[in-house]
Amino acid sequence: MVRGHDSEDSVGSAAAPIAEAVLDVLTESQILGFLGERSVAEAAEHSRGFVRALSGSSGRVIDIGAGGGLPGLVIAHDRPDLELVLVDRRSKRTDFLRRVVRRLGWNDRVAVQEADVEQVILREAGGFDSVVARGFGPPSETIRLASRLVRGGGRIVISEPPTGDRWEPELLEALGLIRLDDHTDSVSVFQPTDGSNVSRET
Repeated sequence: MVRGHDSEDSVGSAAAPIAEAVLDVLTESQILGFLGERSVAEAAEHSRGFVRALSGSSGRVIDIGAGGGLPGLVIAHDRPDLELVLVDRRSKRTDFLRRVVRRLGWNDRVAVQEADVEQVILREAGGFDSVVARGFGPPSETIRLASRLVRGGGRIVISEPPTGDRWEPELLEALGLIRLDDHTDSVSVFQPTDGSNVSRET
């Protein structure tokens, strides 16, 4: 949980069951090989760690490496007040995401981009209120890229493995980030310390 915030946002209850339509979409994603073998219901509930971490956040959220639909589709389900951008460089996955976003009727608040994250940074460095990532790549690379997308005062949320702490204090200091979570949930949460929209090249 993020220190200083409740575990449930007032807009869209993370305690409500995930809609069958969303679980059906995620099942389709798994059949296509875009998600792992973990049960879809369990994986979707795990993604609610991102929803809890975004409590108190607003505005634009980008999911980098969003191809299988997690956590982006669960965030869109639980937080209809947010504007989501789902980014993946693989066309098969972005084509799938575009189809299911239309099917779920979320076109007005969920956009899908086929792009490398570095391309997005060139266009929109510091342009997002929050950045989320699940299984995107090596931790140091994930947080480095995320730090260049998030605005000053925004939030970065990254999925954690079952055990261990992947975040070296020296890395966070070099990127100008502080850690906000209390190490009790399935995600780690970070925030820029400088309050400015800068492109971090570290």
